[in-house]
Amino acid sequence: MDLRQFLMCLSLCTAFALSKPTEKKDRVHHEPQLSDKVHNDAESFDYDHDAFLGAEEAKTFDQLTPEESKERLGVIVDKIDADKDGFVTEGELKSWIKHAQKKYIYGNVENQWQEFDMNQDGLISWDEYRNVTYGTYLDDPDPDDGFNYKQMMVRDERRFKMADKDGDLIATKEEFTAFLHPEEYDYMKDIVVQETMEDIDKNADGFIDLEEYIGDMYSHDGNADEPEWVKTEREQFVEFRDKNRDGKMDKEETKDWILPSDYDHAEAEARHLIYESDQNKDGKLTKEEIVDKYDLFVGSQATDFGEALVRHDEF
Repeated sequence: MDLRQFLMCLSLCTAFALSKPTEKKDRVHHEPQLSDKVHNDAESFDYDHDAFLGAEEAKTFDQLTPEESKERLGVIVDKIDADKDGFVTEGELKSWIKHAQKKYIYGNVENQWQEFDMNQDGLISWDEYRNVTYGTYLDDPDPDDGFNYKQMMVRDERRFKMADKDGDLIATKEEFTAFLHPEEYDYMKDIVVQETMEDIDKNADGFIDLEEYIGDMYSHDGNADEPEWVKTEREQFVEFRDKNRDGKMDKEETKDWILPSDYDHAEAEARHLIYESDQNKDGKLTKEEIVDKYDLFVGSQATDFGEALVRHDEF
C-alpha cells in the first residue's frame, strides 16, 4: 500500500441530499490524478480515455462503434482547437484535459444548487446554506453521533466568507463552487491549509509534528508492527516534508505537502498524447492524426445495441 498514490482531496461532504454537514476528508497529497486506472499503454488505454474525456464520458464512448467514436472525436477536436488554425497544440490539449476533469465539479454544484437556493433567486446566501445544512442538527445541543455541529458550522461559515469575494454573504454559482471545492481555486488554498492543520494538529500548537502526521493516516489499534508504507511515510516526513528539519511542519511546509506545485498531470498527459499521435513529429496534432489514434483518445467497442444505448448530447 502506497499512500502517495491515493487520490486525496479536501472538500465538503458531497452527500448533501441528506443535508449532512461537512466532515473531515483525506489529505491532498498531489494534484488529483486524471484517472484511477493504471497508465500502461502496453495493456490498455483506459487511463488516457479517462484523462481525455473524463471518467463518465469515457464510459459513454465504450458503447460506441469505431465509426461512431471517430465521428464524435472529430467534433471534440474542433472544440479543442481554440484558435481554429487546424492544429491541436500541447497547450490546447492541456486546457481540454483540465476542462474534462472539472466537469464533475461543476456537475456536483449543479446537483446541489436547487437544494440550497431556497428562494430560487439564482444565488445562495449563507443563511440558506446554514438553514438547510444545520437547521435540524442545531436543535439538538447534544447529538448522539458525536459531531459538534456548532463548531462545524463556524468552520463552514469561515470558508463561505472566504469564497464570497464581495463579502455580501451571498454566493454566486462560481463562489459556491469555490466554497464546495476550495482546492480548485488559488484564493482558497490558504483555507485548505488552515483546515488541514486544524484537523491534524491535535495539541493546537500551530504545527504538525511527526506523530500527528502519522496519526492522521494510521492507527496502531494495538498492532506493534507498522506496515511498510507507514515507515515510508515517516521517512518522507523527515526527509522531505519537514524542510527546515525542526521536527514539525509549519504552514508553508504543510501547503507544500497537500498542494504541491511541482507536477502537472494534465500537462504530462498532453505531452504523452502528442508523443503517441504526432506522426510527422512537428509538435502538434491535426484532426487526422488524432482520429487515426482514436483508440488512444476515446476507444470504443462495437455492441449489438449501437446508438440505442448512447446519448447524443454534445460533450
